[in-house]
Amino acid sequence: MEPTSLETDSPSIPEHPTEPPGRKRTGQSKSKHTFLLVKLISGWLLFLVGIVVAAHSLWPGRFVTPAAKVETAVKAAEDAEDMALLDEAGPHCITSLSGFLAATSPEEQNQFVRTPVDTAPRMARFYNMNPIGTIDAKTLSSQGAAVVRLPGLNAVELNLSSPDGRLLDAVFIKENEEWLLDWEHYARYSDYPWPLFLAGNGEAEGEFRLLVRERLTEERKSEATLSLVLYAPRFGYANDTGFQSPEFLVRRETRNGKLLDAAFKLERAGKRVFGVKLRGTNPEGLIRVRAKIRRFEVDGERRFEIKDIIACHWYSVDDPGVVIEDPPKDP
Repeated sequence: MEPTSLETDSPSIPEHPTEPPGRKRTGQSKSKHTFLLVKLISGWLLFLVGIVVAAHSLWPGRFVTPAAKVETAVKAAEDAEDMALLDEAGPHCITSLSGFLAATSPEEQNQFVRTPVDTAPRMARFYNMNPIGTIDAKTLSSQGAAVVRLPGLNAVELNLSSPDGRLLDAVFIKENEEWLLDWEHYARYSDYPWPLFLAGNGEAEGEFRLLVRERLTEERKSEATLSLVLYAPRFGYANDTGFQSPEFLVRRETRNGKLLDAAFKLERAGKRVFGVKLRGTNPEGLIRVRAKIRRFEVDGERRFEIKDIIACHWYSVDDPGVVIEDPPKDP
């Protein structure tokens, strides 16, 4: 018999003497067949991968995963829903703002603001200490509008400019079938004027709407605390931050520190809380917060602390607006 590729001309000792010669040849033939099959499958897979890679390079964007298709469809549906809501609510929002600006008394203004029973006393107290000049609604120009998807409800935000250079952002929420002004957001309401609070006047603790800047971001990124300065916004003039606070130190691992860090990261990414699709009016590098601030004295020296970051925005909802993943430590 002519020798095959599995046999030699010289006799050899079989590895398993009790195994019939034919069994060895059959097993080796199956191994060879399996090896060839694996090679064919591997080659076919490589061929398919090559086709996909080539397709992606020739027709970028044509091939998307099912998850990406769903995400695109959801975004398109949300955009269409937003446009429908803006078309429906827009004229009513303008009517409420025009009526509010034209009103000559708090009683008249109350008709155009949400939660008027709670808002009326705050409005009277605020305007007594924070006079705001009159604005003619007819002179305002629209700079953009967007839907704000707040927890449990939708709001509409308008950016408006006036001939004298003021920039306003007004938010409206549907209440009793009417689109009414969120006055506290509009006026940047705080319990007390920020400069007077820092000077030692008023109650020792209050809630404030403030702008926050992080100091020495890169130099202090390994430090255990955030170094912050807080400013009171000037109504209508976004770039005028006014009086600066002393330094505030907030530990990074606390809830307040994590909320602030998340808000600064969002700002650096050019995004806004709640995914609002409207350009922000803050100066670059600053974020908005609603916070409870406490003033106290140590050995006759006035000091301050952030007791609670209520929200990283000025909307009249207590949801912080940013997500923190790791559970924070107690302050």
